Amino acid sequence: MTELIHDHHAGTATAWWRDAVIYQVYVRSFADGNGDGVGDLLGIRGKLDYLAELGVDALWLTPFYTSPMADFGYDVADYRDVDPIFGTLADARGLLDDAHAHGLRVIVDVVPNHTSDRHTWFRQALAAEPGSPERERYIFREGAGENGELPPNDWESIFGGPAWTRLPDGQWYLHLFAPEQPDLNWENPEVHAEFASILKFWLDLGVDGFRIDVAHGMVKAAGLPDVGHPDQVKMIGSEVVPFFDQDGVHEIHRAWRRLLDSYPGERIGVAEAWAPTPERLAGYVRPDELHQAFNFHFLTTPWDAERFRAVIEESVLTAGLVGAPTTWVLSNHDVKRHVTRYGGGELGLRRARAAALLMLALPGSVYIYQGEELGLPEVLDLPEEFLRDPQRLRNPEDGRDGCRVPIPWAVSGPDFGFGFPGSQDSWLPMPGSWGELSVEAQLDDPDSTLGLYRTALAVRREREELGDGSLTWLKSPEGTLAFGRGAFVCTVNLTGAPVDLPAPGRVLLASDPPAFDGETVRLAPDSTVWWERDDD
Repeated sequence: MTELIHDHHAGTATAWWRDAVIYQVYVRSFADGNGDGVGDLLGIRGKLDYLAELGVDALWLTPFYTSPMADFGYDVADYRDVDPIFGTLADARGLLDDAHAHGLRVIVDVVPNHTSDRHTWFRQALAAEPGSPERERYIFREGAGENGELPPNDWESIFGGPAWTRLPDGQWYLHLFAPEQPDLNWENPEVHAEFASILKFWLDLGVDGFRIDVAHGMVKAAGLPDVGHPDQVKMIGSEVVPFFDQDGVHEIHRAWRRLLDSYPGERIGVAEAWAPTPERLAGYVRPDELHQAFNFHFLTTPWDAERFRAVIEESVLTAGLVGAPTTWVLSNHDVKRHVTRYGGGELGLRRARAAALLMLALPGSVYIYQGEELGLPEVLDLPEEFLRDPQRLRNPEDGRDGCRVPIPWAVSGPDFGFGFPGSQDSWLPMPGSWGELSVEAQLDDPDSTLGLYRTALAVRREREELGDGSLTWLKSPEGTLAFGRGAFVCTVNLTGAPVDLPAPGRVLLASDPPAFDGETVRLAPDSTVWWERDDD
């Protein structure tokens, strides 16, 4: 399992990333260290004891760079500085030092597909003439139609509407996301050099790796051909599109891998990549490319034993094609929390607890989204005036604000300890019932969801069979899953009724305790049990 001691200059290769448990911190919503109602780097520094005791190996921080926040930091105006709302560069250095002292590695986001429209480069491009070197850093084109009044092609923005905006001088610029997020031109060597410099800046500061936003983007098909299909967003990740997953992205990732490997301490690259086939996705984690890619197929699997088994088998097989570890994730800052996706209320929480033990028993690396260890549901009734996610422009029901509500630390008090007495209200309001889900309410209760995660992570760290490796499927009744990993066995009942089967051995941990009747065990509905096999 992963070494606790962190040393950038350690000579021993641990391949720590192959079985790491990585905790995603959505910086705005984790902890408010200065009382302005917004989470920040100082707030994270104050919670490192909690994260170390939870048992995770690394943190992934969402963007904290200088940004106008048109897309909550994924529109970067300065890649080498910290936005004042989150702190200073000194705070970033302090956080890295403190995290390393706690045995925690730190992965930061990098956003290479687009910049903010406030970035110096884009401002220079707007001030320059068509065809100028300044405009060559982005994707500017003449329009279609008799007078160039139509967009250059039919590409759609991920956030809705055309992916092109026209300037007063008649040219159009490409933005696959919001108009405030112009796409960079990766055919331009200057762009390659700039991002190599940005990565070096943060590696020199001590970060342990990068989560690469839209890692399947950057390179567009030659000639920018039409898609020829409406509702292009639904095609992403399932069909070939000319603006994503082009072969040219792989040379960028190979160059970045060489850069990462030139630093001590096994710094890693993690791809946020959508690709139309498992084989295409595996391309991002070939031995000379990135270390990991997010497994969105697992996240989107409905609560069904057959579907889970199929996606687990496909995921392990796909990663195995290139010798990479599989990654597992149930929630993140872009999707509804899985307690709610699995049915909400008591049912959703029961399934979420079972899913957590299933995920933590699988071979490979795991990502935990802040607050899932507390069993937080999606907040579905945020007042309209707080809803500001640009994705709502495409579909008002598709906003991501509800999974980004700050997490509760204390049973009572303003914003349940997200800030401190006298702090401003949190940037998104928290439900009044969340005190009972808070860290304080659950910390000393071994049967709580937080207690379950802490115990599971401790068992996972102790047992050699868990983490990296393989699994063997075992026979089990319909609607259930069972697999072995050495002396360890995991059983999952995904049905709404109890299921009987021969007891595999001694119970190590259960999301809901099973009942025994001699040699037979009765699995509770929607539950996962970890077992240690009886000696043969």
